[in-house]
Amino acid sequence: MHNDLADRSGEVILKEFNDTIDAWLDHGIDWSGLPANLAEAGRYSVLSGGKRLRPVLVLMSCRCVGGQVEQALPAAGALELVHCFSLIHDDLPALDNDLLRRNRPTLHVHSGEAMAILAGDLTLTMAFAELAKADLSAEKRIALVDELARSTTDMVAGQVYDTLGGLPEERSAIEQVQLVHQNKTGALIRCACRMGAICGNAETDTMRALTNYGDAMGLMFQIVDDLIDVTQSAEHVGKATGKDADLGKLTYPEVLGIDACHEQVERLLQEAIEALSPLGNAADDLAVLAKFMAIRTR
Repeated sequence: MHNDLADRSGEVILKEFNDTIDAWLDHGIDWSGLPANLAEAGRYSVLSGGKRLRPVLVLMSCRCVGGQVEQALPAAGALELVHCFSLIHDDLPALDNDLLRRNRPTLHVHSGEAMAILAGDLTLTMAFAELAKADLSAEKRIALVDELARSTTDMVAGQVYDTLGGLPEERSAIEQVQLVHQNKTGALIRCACRMGAICGNAETDTMRALTNYGDAMGLMFQIVDDLIDVTQSAEHVGKATGKDADLGKLTYPEVLGIDACHEQVERLLQEAIEALSPLGNAADDLAVLAKFMAIRTR
């Protein structure tokens, strides 16, 4: 299952949508009317590349249920703006104090800490502005705003658990790390699938299938991220590695060990693929993307 063909196909699927997403983030957002240094800081982070997994999942989920990709672009862009906000703030000295992101200086290194805080604020608020003015029905716009707002709240809660503690003491170590990851990373990946389904007028059963797929993908993605942190170099990944252990963060490799983590990744991959079974061949690309995400090394 994890072969070179799946690897190449996963890359092709991501690249298929990346140009469209990048063009929308560059030209679909109104960057005018802002202080020039704020617009530059926002664009520096938003247009810095990356996998664009979350917006790609929005577009793929919409297409999977028979919707038009163009209708889902504002939702995809809004979700990526929220993701950029989270990265900008997560990199700040008060949180992870990361100096490198996507092979270049993080925003607070590039533009200063104060500007990074404000640029993060900007990308968060712009996300909801883009949804509010999207060329969709009022019912869809409200549903998308609600979905993104709730998922962003979950993501922030996960960041708190990850950096400031407060995890329920009665839970086991593995339950605690699951709670961190389901919120910190899983919330926005599940949100991506659900936002795409909303844009594509998904029926209840289809929404449930894509939600289950997103849940499995989100947790799998973060376990792979944890593995990358302990097995790959900063040069290969494009950001600092090995920091989670130094910071005493709760991670899957720490709790389960590396071998068991690989077993969890395989289990979650199967869950993701099985969740798609009600969607038939329309979900083939989502299955291939899941396989690629399971074996990524950056």
